Amino acid sequence: MLSPMREHLRDTFWFAPVVALVGIFVLWLIVSAVDSAIIGHLQDEEAYEEVGELIGIVEDARTVVTTISSAMMTFIGVVFSISLVAVQMASGQFSPRIVRIFIRSRITKAAFSVFLATFALSLLVLTSYDSETDPRYVSTVPLVSSLLTLFMVALSLLLFVAYVNSTLRLMRVGHVVDLITRESFGALAKQPWYVGELADLGEATDQVPHRGRAGVLRDVNVALLVRIAERHGVVLRMLPRIGDFVVPGTPILAVHGGTVPRRIGAAVSVGVERTYHQDLGFGLRQLADIGLRALSPAVNDPTTAVQCLDRITQILAAVAQRPLGAVHHRDRRGTVRLVQDVPDWTDLVDLGLTEIRGCAPGSPQVSRRMLAGIDDLLLLVPDVRREPLVRHRTLLRHLVERTAPEAADRAFALEGDRQGIG
Repeated sequence: MLSPMREHLRDTFWFAPVVALVGIFVLWLIVSAVDSAIIGHLQDEEAYEEVGELIGIVEDARTVVTTISSAMMTFIGVVFSISLVAVQMASGQFSPRIVRIFIRSRITKAAFSVFLATFALSLLVLTSYDSETDPRYVSTVPLVSSLLTLFMVALSLLLFVAYVNSTLRLMRVGHVVDLITRESFGALAKQPWYVGELADLGEATDQVPHRGRAGVLRDVNVALLVRIAERHGVVLRMLPRIGDFVVPGTPILAVHGGTVPRRIGAAVSVGVERTYHQDLGFGLRQLADIGLRALSPAVNDPTTAVQCLDRITQILAAVAQRPLGAVHHRDRRGTVRLVQDVPDWTDLVDLGLTEIRGCAPGSPQVSRRMLAGIDDLLLLVPDVRREPLVRHRTLLRHLVERTAPEAADRAFALEGDRQGIG
């Protein structure tokens, strides 16, 4: 597995605008050279009349470029204000953990990057205008630069429409839970699955402590750890799971069969929050958070909780037949070099259902949808994985029976329905 640097950059907002600003500066240098080459060629041919015509055209365009330069920063401020309001509303309505969805949005980054690049280009083009008006002595006429600025303005307007549409979609719970689900399936697709048993590793011969800052274990550089383990002839075992909070001094790697240098700990990335990269349970965590907030007395929106249960059932169904528990990463010879613990089936079921189940008795819509989802999963899983599902179904029935005083209400709440109550 490659270094997770790409995923780390996706979780930042500064990278794309900085790249855009550097790129537009380089592009301006190129088009400025083209403008100078055009004027130099016309002067060599003594086509002074054509140069004068270009000067007149560019002087007319100068007013437009000046207007663009003065308006773009106001435009960027308005868009930024829209983003802050959207993020505040979404985090309050759904969950604070979905703020990262806005940060990772490609449309949002592209829009801000192009807006800033357009503003920077307009300033650069204004510096290119030559005060000399005699066609024989003028050094450059920024014709191509001005056309490029107008093109960037048109692109900014198109991206603004796309940005508003994307922001409005991200404020709708259906699109949010769908995006969380797709990110979760992306993490599943990247997860290496191993079927088989690993021989007992025995007692650990060494341990590698965490020497960085305290934080959430976001991901590990698996390829680097496998290479180091192969070089030293050992087997490494990750002690914390992805998503665990680690503090300095606690062991993060157990070494079997020898020792490894302490700098190997640099292959472990720690941050302030969890990410989808290598984290199988993060999507379920977010869906459960949104469902819990929807069932709180302050919100009281069971339909949103049902939408979350739809996606929780979908994710659990996708892993119903897959091997879970520990991933074995092998070297080029097929020897296991790294053992990484991942959530097993019971962990994922408990993560997706436990907290919502505790709030379900107060809403027949949620209890009916949860029972239908559990019944669907029972049809998909092998016998060895039925126990946690049966346990949740039994506990849900007991909660409903204790909560609903009327027999008719209990019977209605305990009838499975994939739509909850239609």
